[in-house]
Order: sequence, then C-alpha cells, then structure tokens
Amino acid sequence: MPNLGPDHVKHLATELREAQPAWEEAGPDGRARVLLAWADWFLDNDRKLAEMVQSESGKAWADATMEPAVSVEVINYYAKHAREFLAPRRVRPHGPVGATKRLALRHRPYQLVGIITPWNGPLGAPVFDVVPALMAGAAVICKPSEVAPITWTEAVRGWREAGGPPVLVSATGDGATGAAVVDVVDMVMFTGSTRTGRKIAARAGERLIPCSLELGGKDAMIVLADADIERAASAASWGGMMNSGQLCISVERVYVEEQVYDAFVTAVTDKVATLRQGTDAPGAFVCEVGAMATSAQLDLVERHVDDALSKGAKLTTGGHRAAAGLYFEPTVLVDVDHTMACMREETFGPTLPVMRVRDEDEAIRLANDSTYGLSASVWSGDPLRARKVAEQIQAGAVNINNVLANLFQFTLPQGGWKESGVGYRFGGASGILKYCHPQALVSERVSLRSEPYWFPVSPRKSGAIGRASRLLGAHDWKRRLGLRSGGHG
Repeated sequence: MPNLGPDHVKHLATELREAQPAWEEAGPDGRARVLLAWADWFLDNDRKLAEMVQSESGKAWADATMEPAVSVEVINYYAKHAREFLAPRRVRPHGPVGATKRLALRHRPYQLVGIITPWNGPLGAPVFDVVPALMAGAAVICKPSEVAPITWTEAVRGWREAGGPPVLVSATGDGATGAAVVDVVDMVMFTGSTRTGRKIAARAGERLIPCSLELGGKDAMIVLADADIERAASAASWGGMMNSGQLCISVERVYVEEQVYDAFVTAVTDKVATLRQGTDAPGAFVCEVGAMATSAQLDLVERHVDDALSKGAKLTTGGHRAAAGLYFEPTVLVDVDHTMACMREETFGPTLPVMRVRDEDEAIRLANDSTYGLSASVWSGDPLRARKVAEQIQAGAVNINNVLANLFQFTLPQGGWKESGVGYRFGGASGILKYCHPQALVSERVSLRSEPYWFPVSPRKSGAIGRASRLLGAHDWKRRLGLRSGGHG
C-alpha cells in the first residue's frame, strides 16, 4: 500500500472539497440511497471481505465474519435515521426579548472530515465513523492503520463500484500520513491509543478545529456475591478473549466479592482453558481466539503476565506465547493487585486478571482507581443493587449483567471518561451531529419599526425596560414592585 506524503494528502483534500457541495445538496434521502447501495455491495462481497480481514489481522474466522455484518447494520441504522437526526427543529423562545421571535436550529456538515482508525477492526472500525460522517453530508478522508490498511481500501473501492461519488478516500500510510490528514481537515475523529490521541488533540487545538477521540480502556467487571456465577464466568471468557482481547472495551480486570471468588475463578478457568486458538480456515468456525495483530502487542501482553507473576500472581490457565505465530494463550491470573501492570495499564490481549474484594465498596473504589474510563460491567441478581453500583462507576458506559453490549446499541453514544477519550464516537443523533456545525436561525414573528432596546437610549425607555425585566424576572411581589431594599422604581 502507498505511504502517502503531505503533498498527496493535500491533493486528495482539494478533490474532496470540490465534490462535497453536491454530496451535501443530495440531502439525507439522496445520500441514504447511495449508502444502501454500498450496504448491498458489502453483502455481495462479505466472504471476500472477511477473508481480507482475517489475512491482515490473524483473527479467528468467527471474529472476521462479524465485521462485514456489523458494517451493514451501521449503514442501515444511519440511512434510516439521518433525516430525523438532521432535520431542522423549532426552538421555543425564552423571556420577553424572544416573544416576537421565531427560533430554529439546523445543522450543516463540516466540509471535510478526517477519520483515523485503529488496526483491531480493519473494516468495522472505519465503518463506525465513516458512515455517519457521510450521512451528515461531509466528504471524508479516512486513514486506516498502517498495520491493517488492505480491507478498508478495498471497501472504499467498493464505494465507487456501488456508485458512490468522489467524497470518500482511503489515505494509506504511517504516522506522518495521519498527521498530514489532521492538517487539512475541518474536523477529526480518532480511535486509538491515548498517547497518539494527545498529539492529535494538541494539533487540533493549534488549528482550532474540533476533534473527537476514543482512546484506551481498562474495563472493569464487578461480580457481586448474588450474581449468576455461571453466566458471569461465560461473559468474562467471551468479553476478555473475543478478538484476542484486542478491543477497546474488552474486559481487562475482574473484581469478585470474596464469598463467590473461588467459585468464579473455577468456572472462568474451566471456560478459558477450553477455548480453541488459531487462525482457522474461512468457513471453518473451529477457533474462538485468534492471533495478536503485531509482534509488539504480543510482547506487551507477555510483559504484563511476567510482571504479575514476578509480584506474586498465579496462573490458573495459559500464560505463554506460542512457539510460532503471533499467538498468546488465553490466560487467567489470580492473586493480582494494583501494583501490577496488568491491573493498571491497557493490556489489549487475551488475559483475565481476577482480584478478590471484600465488598461492593472496595470493588467500586478499585474499578475507579484507573486513569481510564471507557466502559465496565456490574453483575448482581438484584437489579436495584446493580444499578446503584453501576451509577458509581466512572466510565462512559456500564453494562448490567452483560459485557460489551453497549457497543452494539446503536442508539446510545460510545465514548469514554478520563483518559479514555474526548467526546463520543458513535451512537444515536450525537453520532451524526458531531460531524456538523449547529446553526441558530432567528426570524421575526412581528416586524416592528424599532426594537425597544435599539438606539437612541432615554430615561423613559430604559426605565420601562428595567421595570418590565424586574416584573417578569422576580419571584416575589416585593421584588417585582421594587419594594425590597436596593430596588429601583
């Protein structure tokens, strides 16, 4: 794939800006028709796309096939709701100054949006961001990760094949390409590491353009004594190991009340130990856990496990890299604490560190003892108790008796607190409106010769305005009539 330099990126930006006005003019319905044709292309090429995802990521086949399917759902959702989300809306005026005014709020897209995406979802990750930006009416320059750019570049070719106008390009390259994208767009959406997110935010601040950042996570799972242990263990196994733990909202640490700790550890160990690992053949569906995407990520996972073991943690299953390939065994660690990197830093790998806690208060304190706050889960047989605990967690989303479920609820925003991000990446009206300028429109219900507050000023007119303001703004009659000390007649 080409490593595009700044001049090439500038050229792409110029072409996209030229094409954008006609795309915006097509309106939500016209844009939806093109997006839905693209969804048909995804369906017609789903096998090929899944094979490409697998070839450049090492995913298990089951994980790879999810990406085309989710892509179609994202397109269908925003194609269906864009007209509603983007519709101008009337706003009720406030106070006497607005009594003669007609107020409306409309949204205009940023002309050129830059989207920089990670390697853990070569197809799905760009689609989550690109589709709402296109439906907003923006032109999009999308820079996929240099680790996995092939599938997304093919999807952009499919956009053109499906009849899409020249308002979407794939700008392949390394970090310098990404920096060039930030320098030519009107708004930037980034998903990736907190370290890179800080750089993008700083540059966006220098350029005075908005940015939306979904960054790292260290998602906590709290298992209370009254939880369904079998279901919780199954969820931890899936939520920690799906995509080899390479999801921003993967379960990365588990806090279990001491009354059920041993039972939970036994159950989750049994489940994780039976997971089949490998990059299975297309159509086979015989592996649950695939490879790591890069050797650097494999080294990081190994470092976290070795650090935990050196500080007193124990393995109940897994704990080693494979002799060949970028595979790390699905791993459960116990006797962990917050001195260990596996409980403090983002691991992004197939590990489940499980910590014993005395009660829910300790679980909440430890769950919040993190620089990250992307999502979390709470497990309890008592809905009220679970809700009470969930509302104390410092995270952008909390699932009750489920894991990762918020990612697939397209009507809710997806975003993080603390160092997990700025703004929201996806979901509902906010997922499309963030790619737009809001524009306030004020018009006259009644055309007066002059507004009361226009020039010239006079004691009589100013006094009348002051008395009217006091009469309408005060909450008791003494103040309304100016009878309180300090009042003005």
